[in-house]
Amino acid sequence: MTRVDTGTDELLCAIDGHVATLTLNRPEKRNALSDNLTPALRQTLLNIDTDPNVRCVVITGAGTAFCAGGDVSGMGANRTTAAVSDAPRPSLDDAIRGLKHKQETLTVRLHELSKPTIAALPGAAAGAGLSIALACDLRIAADSAFITTAYANIGLSGDYGCSWLLTQLVGPARAKELFYTARRVSAEEARDLGIFNEVVPFAELGARAAELAATIANGPPIAIRYMKENLNRAMSADLSTCLAMEADRMVRCTRTEDHREAVRAFLDKRVPEFKGV
Repeated sequence: MTRVDTGTDELLCAIDGHVATLTLNRPEKRNALSDNLTPALRQTLLNIDTDPNVRCVVITGAGTAFCAGGDVSGMGANRTTAAVSDAPRPSLDDAIRGLKHKQETLTVRLHELSKPTIAALPGAAAGAGLSIALACDLRIAADSAFITTAYANIGLSGDYGCSWLLTQLVGPARAKELFYTARRVSAEEARDLGIFNEVVPFAELGARAAELAATIANGPPIAIRYMKENLNRAMSADLSTCLAMEADRMVRCTRTEDHREAVRAFLDKRVPEFKGV
């Protein structure tokens, strides 16, 4: 296992085999996002995306939470500091542009990452923390986990793509209910709604996430990358557009050494060894 320096102890990164595990590491704050953690997460995702050794990414939280979203106590401190500071408050347009950039470099980057991603939730995912989990391809949760949109509780409308991502999974009516009420959704209900792929006992979460990640990482990385592109496109494009993309990616796959190795392995009755070429 290789430890990767993220520039802060608030985000841990380790690479084992072809799997990178990112751990949000503010357990005393339920892994709420911060001015140290969030930029490190953005940069680490960018680094991982260009690392040919990494074929699958797991994002999890330290302790008994996944991510509580924005640090509400920090929001209050920032407003108090701003009230006594001489620094001018950003204009409305500047503030909107700033948040758009932050969302694109986190939610969009994670959603479109060229490697499959798994969110492993030991506990609560709320607000922007829920958005991070939803932006991953798969979600495995401990039986003690729950989710909540949470925004209504602090008088906010939502950010980091939560409205779009949640609607894709559960449909508009259910997504509206979960936003308007901000109620807690248990792990079992989230699985039944299609938000979680799997629920396991808390003690088994790490091992199960690692097992699934290794299975994916041992697959054909080029083909899996194209699968992700196809499936992401299917959420917003028409059938003809998706067929054209499938045809392009399928023909490209037939010209890879991984495809030829898979055919040889099938004929030889052995497990293929994919190289990503």
